[in-house]
Amino acid sequence: MNWLTWAIVPVLIFGLWIYTAQLSNSFPALQGKRLVLLIAHPDDEAMFFAPTLLALTRPELGNHVKILCLSSGNADGLGPIRKKELVKSGLQLGIRSADDIMVVEDNNFPDSMTVTWNPRLISNFLTSAFAPKMGSISSKEAPQATVDAIITFDPDGISAHPNHKSLHAGAHAFLKALMHRHSGWECPIKLYTLTTTSVLRKYLSLLDAPATLIGVVVKRKELGSYPTPLMFVSSPVGYRTAQKAMTTAHKSQMRWFRWGWISFSRYMIVNDLKKERTL
Repeated sequence: MNWLTWAIVPVLIFGLWIYTAQLSNSFPALQGKRLVLLIAHPDDEAMFFAPTLLALTRPELGNHVKILCLSSGNADGLGPIRKKELVKSGLQLGIRSADDIMVVEDNNFPDSMTVTWNPRLISNFLTSAFAPKMGSISSKEAPQATVDAIITFDPDGISAHPNHKSLHAGAHAFLKALMHRHSGWECPIKLYTLTTTSVLRKYLSLLDAPATLIGVVVKRKELGSYPTPLMFVSSPVGYRTAQKAMTTAHKSQMRWFRWGWISFSRYMIVNDLKKERTL
């Protein structure tokens, strides 16, 4: 009986995985949108946002997804290598072209565990990238942008990294500036953020999917063109794709602790995002 029980458990877990992945595909998703994933370092896209990228780049959704990385991850002098690794990883995770992956090298955004990036400087950069006409548009006209939504970290940055947390503050600063003098108009860019969980849940891998699913179901929902919350659960194939994006693309970063991350982190399989109020 004990042997039978041990044999059944993996089958049940695998069945739960397949069911949850298929169920998440039935949830509302962004379709036909210009999306940008805003990250701080090469490998953020694979370690934290792989389920989101794999889901939103599905051809049938008609999205055009880009990655904007605000540093080359040059803390150890590997910036040029890591830029190439990000391109390779992004393409594995569904990005259409290397031209849709941009890495910024700016002394204002150093790769550092001790530096918080200035939100105003992030806002200025995002303005030049996605709202270059902002200064010339009259207050009587609708604000304009070249993307429909930004996806990034929430205020806690998943790992509490100050660079991650800075992106959240910078994105809000940008959208506030975009809407300055445009009271009464709808913001043309929506902001979606990845939910930070407790340390325990962070390392539950697939076993966190039921708790995430329940959390998404009980949250207040919005449907329409920009639904919230969003939930993405990768299939076993998607999970292996995310792992390979780390092991075959981000080779310079594969130290012992990252093997633990890609094996046990729920962010390699499960992402839940919410649309934030920006004003």
